[in-house]
Amino acid sequence: MIKKNYKEYLTKVKTFIFDVDGVLTDGKVLVTSEGEMYRALDTKDGYGMKCALLQGFKIVIITGGMNEGIRKRFNEFGIYDIYLGAFNKMDAYKDLMNNYSLNPEEILYVGDDIPDIPVMKEIGVSCCPSDAVPDVKEIVDYVSHKKGGEGCVREIIEQVLRVQDKWSLNPDK
Repeated sequence: MIKKNYKEYLTKVKTFIFDVDGVLTDGKVLVTSEGEMYRALDTKDGYGMKCALLQGFKIVIITGGMNEGIRKRFNEFGIYDIYLGAFNKMDAYKDLMNNYSLNPEEILYVGDDIPDIPVMKEIGVSCCPSDAVPDVKEIVDYVSHKKGGEGCVREIIEQVLRVQDKWSLNPDK
């Protein structure tokens, strides 16, 4: 579902901000008897993120989760702006804006739940997976046809790169 001339706004995107649980994962957390928590990430989403980084896009993670494994995984990709324990995502967003003087119109945010809404209202393009909560679906510019943790991040990144003629079948280009 598209709410505004979505593709036109994609031409301006230079920065992606992603939530983790429900966007890069399916929102489920497996807990061991020792209290360790496991999440599954889709490798297609990881590939899309790597392609965006190679094309010079900035990628930021803002999540309420506090698992340092998330930081380690995304640092391996070259993503270093990672806000863990961001229960008030607006605080993380303001910090990001202060650190980099980003243009809100050049930011695409993907979230799936109520804590994402304040930031979604501040940026150029807001998106969510198909299984986001109804309150988020009502306000975003684009609802992916894919669920969280099942390639929605890749699908959205690929759209941006294609619109900007930066998608390549050879990721080393």
